[in-house]
Amino acid sequence: MTMSFHEPAPRALRLELAVEAGLGLPDAGTIAVLHPRAGEDFGPLPPSQLQIVTPFAPDHGFFAARGLACAQAAEGPYAATLVCLPRSRAEARDLIAQAAALTSGPVIIDGQKNDGVDAMLRELRDRVELSAAIAKGHGKIAWFPSPGHALAEWRATPGEAKDGDRVYRTLPGLFSADGIDPASALLAASLPAGLKGVVADFGAGWGYLSAQILERAPGIATLHLIEADARALACARQNVTDPRAQFHWADATNPLKLQLDAVVMNPPFHQGREARPQLGAAFIRTAAAMLKPSGQLFLVANRHLPYEQTLAEAFRKHSELPGSPGFKIFHAEGPQRAPVAAPAARARATHSRGRR
Repeated sequence: MTMSFHEPAPRALRLELAVEAGLGLPDAGTIAVLHPRAGEDFGPLPPSQLQIVTPFAPDHGFFAARGLACAQAAEGPYAATLVCLPRSRAEARDLIAQAAALTSGPVIIDGQKNDGVDAMLRELRDRVELSAAIAKGHGKIAWFPSPGHALAEWRATPGEAKDGDRVYRTLPGLFSADGIDPASALLAASLPAGLKGVVADFGAGWGYLSAQILERAPGIATLHLIEADARALACARQNVTDPRAQFHWADATNPLKLQLDAVVMNPPFHQGREARPQLGAAFIRTAAAMLKPSGQLFLVANRHLPYEQTLAEAFRKHSELPGSPGFKIFHAEGPQRAPVAAPAARARATHSRGRR
């Protein structure tokens, strides 16, 4: 199969230039692509050899729908690996270390300048035989022969977020990995203890808000944690051990076949460095589509985000609850029964706010 787009993306162009400059691609074996984003083209990399490795459900679904082999996590062995650099330095180091350990051929590093590719390549030059970097499209690409486990010290270790005496497990690169998100803490403190029935936490992250919901509302029968990042969901499984919890690796901009009495959410509003408030609006529309006629929504958001119009369109009634100078909290009731299909917006795992 071939992947065609109207214009070659910067990553595809850099790959083509790298091959012209001497990057040797293997004729056989698996070529892993670590953490690409939906819509990307990989230029000269043979689709029949590719395996897309991404923990993010929307990206996984995009590439799987196009017939590419996909996996949630890197397992190897690989004949070559392309690392698509994320914004988080610790996450980037971890991906490179994984690639080095699992690859027998070239490890290719590609990223945008505003995601720190220059700094990462400088670090690598002291540790591996790195090629000359090729710049194109506000980014750079370089490669090196796999050094095996020589970069093992770059592997990420689990992190912690503390809430009083309670310690939650997190991982580098996840939203709010180093501490409790203040918006989530504010929303948790505002929730009524009388929540009952079947409830969902949209964008549950590593589980802080879900844990708080279950502790504060004993009348809940089931809490569905819906999270697009498989790494965050794995942490949530460790942090939320209440038997009422059920876990879903899924995109919260697309309705699941669940009938809910309530939805609680601190939705994302960034995709990479780009502000995308329509992501939160998509979460709201999905909630309306999944709630029972008597269902209710509890939402926290930064003060500058314009969700009022979407709430008015998706629910018969909504009001603002006491919040804080930085955050507002909404309560909405009575989802509209008109079609509320969520738009095709997809949230990348890197958010400045919106995941627990």
